[in-house]
Amino acid sequence: MAEIEKIIAQDSFWDNPEDSKPILKERTSISNKIDNFKELWNDLEETQILLDLAVEESDEEALNEVIQQTAALDKKINQLSLDLMLDGKDDARNAIVSINAGAGGTEAQDWAEMLFRMYSRWVERKGYKTELIDFQPGDEAGIKSVTFTASGENAFGYLKSETGVHRLVRISPFNASGKRHTSFASVFVYPELDSEITVEIDDKDIRVDVYRASGAGGQHVNKTSSAVRLTHLPSGIVVQCQQEKSQHRNKDMAMKVLKSRLYQREQQKQDKKMQELHDSKEDIAWGSQIRSYVLHPYQMVKDHRIKLDVGNVNAVLDGDIDQFIEGVLLAKK
Repeated sequence: MAEIEKIIAQDSFWDNPEDSKPILKERTSISNKIDNFKELWNDLEETQILLDLAVEESDEEALNEVIQQTAALDKKINQLSLDLMLDGKDDARNAIVSINAGAGGTEAQDWAEMLFRMYSRWVERKGYKTELIDFQPGDEAGIKSVTFTASGENAFGYLKSETGVHRLVRISPFNASGKRHTSFASVFVYPELDSEITVEIDDKDIRVDVYRASGAGGQHVNKTSSAVRLTHLPSGIVVQCQQEKSQHRNKDMAMKVLKSRLYQREQQKQDKKMQELHDSKEDIAWGSQIRSYVLHPYQMVKDHRIKLDVGNVNAVLDGDIDQFIEGVLLAKK
């Protein structure tokens, strides 16, 4: 903290305002953590004083208040502990989340939409902001794929653990015979790049295709070729965006996602943790899942990485996934 303030105090630091942005952002993040710690310490001292008085005077009402305050403090301490753990290079960044239905047609597409709803609810609970980048509706129901941003402190740090294949087991609502069905969908999470990180892409390495947007969006969206698809030829990465009415805006959004994906790809190469899930849809299948959501013959959500089972499936599908995210984070420390 003192070192950052010393750098900011130097006159040369302000010669180029762009150079100051990363440090100012880090300074703000550290200051927030210090402020949260001080607030927790003060609350803890006040709760201790209240406990001493309650015991001394045998005040049952005050004791109940202490119990409530202690429970609230426990949650705040746990949250601060997690925030301090998220010290990775990209953890503090916004997240770009992509959900893709696996093989299986309508069943898998419906499952992808259920996951989209689950993450949307979680993002809302965290107080993050979202922006839809691309939405490909299913043929009959659900979605083929969706890409959106989650903007907020440590969004990528939390959501990165959700990358992988998610498996659903249930009685099919699309099959009249009422047979049990297994569906798969993949989730990929990338850090959204800030202006201080530059990813160079040669124009010759990109193929740009424009087409008419599908689905809802009004007459303008459907009648003009506003949708944009970018193909990065060296890597084979394909990104598309059709949510904006302007072709220029869609191209800018698609380029931002492409740069984030290329950046994440290079990071994974350096860490020797390349995700082979990108290479083939066949990987979105049995045996590669990180989590299973079982609705029949019993109800249970199982995270296969940390051996965590949760019985309240409805709550999980409604966005209550913190226990899985926190469990994975704690397991890696």
